[in-house]
Amino acid sequence: MEALSKSDPEIFRLIREEEQYQRDSVRLIPSENYVSQAVLEASGSVLTNKYSEGYPGRRYYEGQRFVDQIETLVIERAKALFGAEHANVQPYSGSPANLAVYLALMKPGEGLMGLSLPHGGHLTHGWNVSVTGMLWRPVRYTVERETGRIDYDAVRALALKERPRVIVTGATAYPRLLDFAAFGQIAREVGAYLVADIAHIAGLIVGGMHPGPLPHADVVTTTTHKTLRGPRGAMILCRKELAERIDRAVFPGLQGGPHNHTTAAIGVALKEAATPAFRAYAERIVRNARALADELGARGFNLVSGGTDNHLLLVDLGNKGITGKQAAKALDRAGIICNYNTVPYDPRKPFDPSGIRLGTPAVSSRAMGEGEMRQIGRWIDEVVARPDDAALAARIAGAVGELCRQFPAPGLLRA
Repeated sequence: MEALSKSDPEIFRLIREEEQYQRDSVRLIPSENYVSQAVLEASGSVLTNKYSEGYPGRRYYEGQRFVDQIETLVIERAKALFGAEHANVQPYSGSPANLAVYLALMKPGEGLMGLSLPHGGHLTHGWNVSVTGMLWRPVRYTVERETGRIDYDAVRALALKERPRVIVTGATAYPRLLDFAAFGQIAREVGAYLVADIAHIAGLIVGGMHPGPLPHADVVTTTTHKTLRGPRGAMILCRKELAERIDRAVFPGLQGGPHNHTTAAIGVALKEAATPAFRAYAERIVRNARALADELGARGFNLVSGGTDNHLLLVDLGNKGITGKQAAKALDRAGIICNYNTVPYDPRKPFDPSGIRLGTPAVSSRAMGEGEMRQIGRWIDEVVARPDDAALAARIAGAVGELCRQFPAPGLLRA
């Protein structure tokens, strides 16, 4: 970044410091990852210079001969990878992708049924502070208090009572497999559309570590980062009979021109995701999450639902005498990055909740394995037990840095 270092040394310095932070820390935020150098190069390409309102072959600007080929290629890769009849790769991110789907399928005031935010759902699944909970009538299902798992009989009973127009399955803090077939059956029974938000688990689905939502779902939304290991963007997959409605909701309904540099980077990530190496990475994510869960469970941590089937685990720290926010900040000082998170039936407020959320995509991209997860679990235990011990945090941060140097991060310069 020689040109940037000369033209804007302040921004250059901050980017370099962030790069070092990502290189020398154990990143356990489930929605974060490392993209390849190829994805970074596509994201920073001259496609940033293009404006391309419309769709391939139907643009409102001339000069699209190469952009049309790129977007068409990315669409075909998305359809092939997920087995979809139609794909839209233009949404700027996951939240506007979900909003576009609701605009396409519902009228204002109709019922939108999704997993409650404090129980692991997402803001855009109908939570009250989101526009999705303002424009449509929220219907919220929860997890069981005793098991921390979705009760599909209870979901069915609620759907029969409320008759929502759209049912959303998907989560940001649910550590178990989602039964898309069961959700599809419920949606058909009540005459609702089923929308599967697979933003967190898209890479696991592609890698064969989680059942896929098709053909059970009418529409599938996903971000392209997280486990899929692409740039910050999104896609919508759907049945062919819904294609026109979905496309019109994205453009001109919500967006102007697509971000062509992001579209190209999505295409690179999709090509990478079709390889045997990606499948091995997805398997490693799940093995690592289970190893970390086993280590923490053995050390007396209360894991919501008792463990994990996917890439993340949710830890209730109520029995440890520390809040999630205190733990997350203490772990950050020790070079272990996670986020504080509400747990189901949490008695504390969302800004200072009882839990932390941990995930293994980024460490798995660095090729760390189960042994490293167990060591990380031991470090977490030490820090949570002594969150105000500055000397302990410094010692562990040094050890974390040594560990990270043994497992270089994709796409980053080595120290």
